[in-house]
Amino acid sequence: MRLSDKQFSKLVLVCTNEKPDGRPCCAQKASPEFYHALKVAVAGMDPTIRVSKTGCLGNCVSGATVAIMPKNVYLGEVKESDIPEILEMLK
Repeated sequence: MRLSDKQFSKLVLVCTNEKPDGRPCCAQKASPEFYHALKVAVAGMDPTIRVSKTGCLGNCVSGATVAIMPKNVYLGEVKESDIPEILEMLK
């Protein structure tokens, strides 16, 4: 094991989990599209913040879910219209 040279100031996880059996999941609530829009917006604001797709964050009922680390903030029911507010949270 070695320590990676790449270090980020914050990590933003966007659930893009898809459940093939039809149960509620973030992918049904446009989370893949949200992920791409957020990634572009954050990269333009601060390249030291990493936005990554992730599997289930355990908040399927609330739809598209975002976790912001190291703040340990979880957001549910996020939409592209929430991106400006999320960017403010990341400053």
